[in-house]
Amino acid sequence: MITKTKLSESVGWSESNGRRWIKAFKDYIPSIKKGSSIYYNDSSTAVLKVIKELSESGLTQKEILKIFKEQGVPTNIEEITSSVSNSIDIPRARDIIIPFLTIISDGKAFTSSYISEELTKYFNLTEEQRNRPYNNSKDSIFITRIRQARFSLKNSSYIEEISQSTFQITNKGLELLNDNHKEIQEEIEEMEEVIDPFEVIEEKFDDIKKELADSLIQQIKKVHWRKFEHLIVELLMAMDYGDGEVTGKSSDGGIDGIIKQDKLGLENIYLQAKRWENTVGREQIQSFSGALDDLGATKGVFITTSNFTKHAIQYAERLQSKKIVLIDGETLAKLMIQYNIGVSVKATFVVKKIDFTYFNEE
Repeated sequence: MITKTKLSESVGWSESNGRRWIKAFKDYIPSIKKGSSIYYNDSSTAVLKVIKELSESGLTQKEILKIFKEQGVPTNIEEITSSVSNSIDIPRARDIIIPFLTIISDGKAFTSSYISEELTKYFNLTEEQRNRPYNNSKDSIFITRIRQARFSLKNSSYIEEISQSTFQITNKGLELLNDNHKEIQEEIEEMEEVIDPFEVIEEKFDDIKKELADSLIQQIKKVHWRKFEHLIVELLMAMDYGDGEVTGKSSDGGIDGIIKQDKLGLENIYLQAKRWENTVGREQIQSFSGALDDLGATKGVFITTSNFTKHAIQYAERLQSKKIVLIDGETLAKLMIQYNIGVSVKATFVVKKIDFTYFNEE
C-alpha cells in the first residue's frame, strides 16, 4: 500500500498536482482506509495512469469525469478512443490561457466573439475543428474550452468583464505575461483547480433529471396496465398532438389509444403501450404495423418502458407507407418530465447576472 504522495509520484505527477486529480476522482480511484489515513494500491495506480493519459491527450477534468460517469472506468485509453480522438487536436483550456491574455494585452476592451476568432487564427484551426461538438452534444469543444479559460482568468483577476461579453486585461494579467515559464505553468496549474460554479449547477441539474427519470420509469412499471394506457394518451395530448382516448377494448388489435389530430377524426394517431421488462423486438412492431393496416392508418406510436432491439428500430425506419415512432423507457421518462406528466415542481432556482445596460449613463 502507498500514500497519496507516492501514488502521485508513481504516475509522474507532482504531489500538489496529483492530490488535485486524486481528490477530483476519489469516487473512481480505489482506496483503503486505516484509522484516519487513506492508502492506495496497484489498482489505484492503474486508474490514475489512465486519468493522466486522458489529461495529456487534451481532455479536461470535467470531460474525463463525464466519460467515467457514462462509460465506467476504462482499463486503458484505447477503450474510449472515440471520445479522445474527437478532441485531441483541439487546444486544451490550459493551452488557451496565455494566448487569450496575449490577444488582449494592449489594454483595450475586446468582445468575446473577437477573442474567439483571434484564438481560432492563433491555433490555426479549421472551420470543422472550431465548430466540432462533443459526442452526443451540440456544444463546440473549442468554444467550451475558451469559456473555461476565460472563467479561470476572470476568477483569478487577470481579466475583468467591463460590459456584456466584453473583457479587458488587468495589471495582474500583464504581470503574469511577464513571468518566467516556470512561474506561468505553476499559476496555470493552480487556475485549473478553479471550477465554474454555474457548470457545477448544470452538471448537478443533469444528475437530478437522470435520477428523476430512473425513478419515474420504476414507478410506471408498478402502476396498473390501464393507468399506463391513460398516461400515454395524456402525454400525447400534453404534447399538443390532439384530443385522445383510451380504446378500452380487448379486441382492439393491439391499439391501446387514439389521438385525433382534428375535430372530425380524419387524421388519427394510433398508440400501443407495452409496460415491459423485456426488450421489444421486430415481431411486436410488425404486429402493430399490421394493426395499423387493418385500420387503414398511416401514423402510429409504439411506447414501452423497456427498449427496442436493433432489428425493431430498423424495421420501423424502413416503413414506406406509414410512420411508426418508437419511444423507449428513457425517452418516455424525459418527455413526461418535459411536459409535467406525473411530476411536480419541487423547487425553483433563479441564477442572475449583472445587467451592464443598467449602469450605462446614456
